[in-house]
Amino acid sequence: MKTIAAISTAPGTGGIGIVRISGEKTFEILEKIFIPKNKEKIENIKGYTIKYGNIIDEKNDIVDEVLVSYFKAPKSYTTENMCEINSHGGMVIMNKILELCLNNGAVLAEPGEFTKRAFLNGRIDLTQAEAVIDIINSKTDKEAKVSISQLEGSLSKNIGDIRKDILSIMADIEASIDYPEYDIEETTNGKILTFLDEVDKKLLSLEKSFYNGKILRDGISTVILGRPNAGKSSLLNLILNEERAIVTDIEGTTRDTIEEFIQIDGIPLKIIDTAGIRDARDEVEKIGVKKAIEIAEKSDVIIAIFDISRELNNEDLDILNIIKDKNSIIILNKIDLENKINYEKIKEINKPIIEMSAKTGEGKEKLFDEISKMFKLNEIATDGEIIVSNQRHKQLIKNARKNVELSRDAINNNMPIDIISTSIRQILEDLGEITGETVTEDIISEIFSKFCLGK
Repeated sequence: MKTIAAISTAPGTGGIGIVRISGEKTFEILEKIFIPKNKEKIENIKGYTIKYGNIIDEKNDIVDEVLVSYFKAPKSYTTENMCEINSHGGMVIMNKILELCLNNGAVLAEPGEFTKRAFLNGRIDLTQAEAVIDIINSKTDKEAKVSISQLEGSLSKNIGDIRKDILSIMADIEASIDYPEYDIEETTNGKILTFLDEVDKKLLSLEKSFYNGKILRDGISTVILGRPNAGKSSLLNLILNEERAIVTDIEGTTRDTIEEFIQIDGIPLKIIDTAGIRDARDEVEKIGVKKAIEIAEKSDVIIAIFDISRELNNEDLDILNIIKDKNSIIILNKIDLENKINYEKIKEINKPIIEMSAKTGEGKEKLFDEISKMFKLNEIATDGEIIVSNQRHKQLIKNARKNVELSRDAINNNMPIDIISTSIRQILEDLGEITGETVTEDIISEIFSKFCLGK
């Protein structure tokens, strides 16, 4: 494989920038552009060491003062010869160093190619590779903790143990096929059914964990819905502890959605402020109202906010109709003002009700507690529990469970043992796609295309 190079740190100005090189020609390229202060030869430098010196250009002019980390095959991230050039931050310097690497024999790495090589070279499996991007994209400590656990191989080991059990039962099946004269098929079938029940229990446990995994990874989509001037933007600002949305007495200030993330009990909450629900005359506002309703339909929970200083009108009743069959929390806002609202209409839809003031902050903690209780956030444990957070993994586990059921049906319908064997072998294929043992090149390319350059 060609020697690759890329900038691994985010674009922009920073104290440190890192350029990575990996491949057979790594140290050959490095010798042409790097002069260590102690003039030590590459072959004498041990792996896992750092050397101080200068990067030089074609005219032997100093480009930057750097530290270079050396990693010698196979003890590196990619299992190839690798180095990381730690320069001063800033795109001018880093681009110049990268250009020198490319001019001296390296090629620009594709997104995720360093991690892809780690996978292809057998240092990590596919679940661990996917955990790398999940760590990078983590929004909370809990999400990062689950991703780190998967990077360390927790899910891989669990899937691997199930696959080993399947391979063991496949040996019994092969014996039935190869030695029909011993008439062991009936005994084997009974053993297989018991085994399939155990496999299904383990797969079901993993599939169920996806509910918590999705919450950890994607957060809880939370839409604030209300008529104009009910206090939606004020509530958003209160939740975020900053003046994120414009608040005025003029109705229809919010025309588009405003999205921000916060944490509750270590779980990301995606807060979406929307246009006020009313019969808008302005074309732009009409689009905003339509968008608000569409987003509310797809959300995990709706915070419906009502102004208690005003009587319920048709717009409020429309909102009650939207939330009646959805996960919803009703906020009765502006409790610091005179109460004019009709409680009976609101109580009819049987949703949690919180009285609060977005102006003073009273009731904020009650709202957080209600969301936590609704989604049982305090029950989402990340210590020692295997949680599936990847949609691809969940679908393959679901496929494997379908093939478990097909295998059961084949046995119960007295199908030939080789037919039963085919269904069980498909369970192996499904689980192998999770870890990468039976995955196609197209899927591999798709997964790593989501990575950033330099990782």
